[in-house]
Amino acid sequence: MSGRRTDAEAKDWPRWTPLLAGLLTACVAISGTTASLSGDEVATYSAAVARPLSGLLELTRHIDGHFLPYYLLVHVWSFLGEAEWWLRLPSALAAGVAAGFLADLGRRLAGPRAGVLAAALFAVLPSVSYHGANARPYAFAAAAAVVSAWALHRVAEAPTGSRVRWYAVSVALLGCTHLFSVLVLPAQLLAALLALPRRTFLTRIVPATAVGCVPVAVLALVGWGERHAISWIQPHGPDVLLKFPKHAAGSELAGPALFALAVVGVVILLRRSVPWGALAAGWLVLPPVLLLAVDMLVTPAYVDRYVFVAAPALALGGAVALASVRRAARPAVLVAVPVVLAVALLGLPAQADYRQRNGHYDDFPAAVGVIQARQRPGDAIVYGQSRLRSGFVYYGRADLPDDVLLRGRGPAFEFAERADLAEALDGRRRVWVVWRGTKQAGLTGKKIPRVAAVRAAGYRLATAWHSAELPGLTVALFQRPIATPDGKVPPNSK
Repeated sequence: MSGRRTDAEAKDWPRWTPLLAGLLTACVAISGTTASLSGDEVATYSAAVARPLSGLLELTRHIDGHFLPYYLLVHVWSFLGEAEWWLRLPSALAAGVAAGFLADLGRRLAGPRAGVLAAALFAVLPSVSYHGANARPYAFAAAAAVVSAWALHRVAEAPTGSRVRWYAVSVALLGCTHLFSVLVLPAQLLAALLALPRRTFLTRIVPATAVGCVPVAVLALVGWGERHAISWIQPHGPDVLLKFPKHAAGSELAGPALFALAVVGVVILLRRSVPWGALAAGWLVLPPVLLLAVDMLVTPAYVDRYVFVAAPALALGGAVALASVRRAARPAVLVAVPVVLAVALLGLPAQADYRQRNGHYDDFPAAVGVIQARQRPGDAIVYGQSRLRSGFVYYGRADLPDDVLLRGRGPAFEFAERADLAEALDGRRRVWVVWRGTKQAGLTGKKIPRVAAVRAAGYRLATAWHSAELPGLTVALFQRPIATPDGKVPPNSK
């Protein structure tokens, strides 16, 4: 479509449409901030908020160096507050930016109705609510993917120097959000190759992309040196691609339905314009396929949140399909609106789940509440995984039992702790032990060494609590048995 809008199109597309789409999407996303911070979000707090700038830079020398641009943003942002909703607000705003630019990109590729529908479908995706209310960089990755595709379309309209430079900037921003966000670039390069003269592609797009990829190349080298941080990821087979629609949409009901609709939209767009149909098709399928290739050939790396960068293409393809319904007697509205509502309704169970207090799978406030409601003077607390300390300190502040093992902050997310647990607990009758995982993981076997050490120090289990989600958080209270006057310990003494 031409970059210069006709009067009729301008009437159908008020300038404030992308802004309104962005604001509505940001509001939908920020409404999901009632959930407790997840373990990953606590890592953001620990890295970017709880440390001075020097401490943040030191941490990224050991782990999460590829997240440094995002951590720096949150570090500056946190000067104005540390509340849950405030730490998550940048992600909600990023989701809004993605929706706004997606609306205009849809308008450019398939008309005003496609733009509005793309933003509407994107806004109702449960994954947008989750990542838009998540203090992690994945909403930024999706936003940068949309902005770079939008900037590329402007270059195709008129490959001026300023537009090419802005495209290079957008590619640089894309790489600064998350390493695997650049998996959308092959689709963009293919679209540019098909849409532009060969000389323009080689002299404008290729150099701009190369310059824009400098930051991600540096961050990738850092990430490769710290790849131990993702050693927990298990390898996957091709069957994981069957779960991609669910992962991108955030719903096992809405995802497959919208994916089928998006495929129809991609086919329609290919018939109208091969370059931009190729962009939509590649954007939709290449990120999960290429990520799986990395997973199988280089190192296990396939994680569902890494493919959220393809979620805008899911909404875009679906919008093109809906906008292509024949206009006679305005049946498009009669079809499009119910379909958008149907996608929203299919996603409601996931939307409701994400908005529960344990919607991000770690209920720190409830775990802290269990301790604070039952603690006594002189109680001690021991962490099964030392990094959990950051989450409990965030929600418990100073109102927690004595942290008897803490020596100081380590170079990464772990804390330096005393090794002599029995001596540290000397004189303590009650000790709280908290760990990430099920009750069984800590109370049976030796999966949580701290539990075994507490028992070896002479403590017995008094009570244990576990959050609703798995693996979730477990809080257990251990007590020393009270001896009788004759020096014997009753078998069930607490």
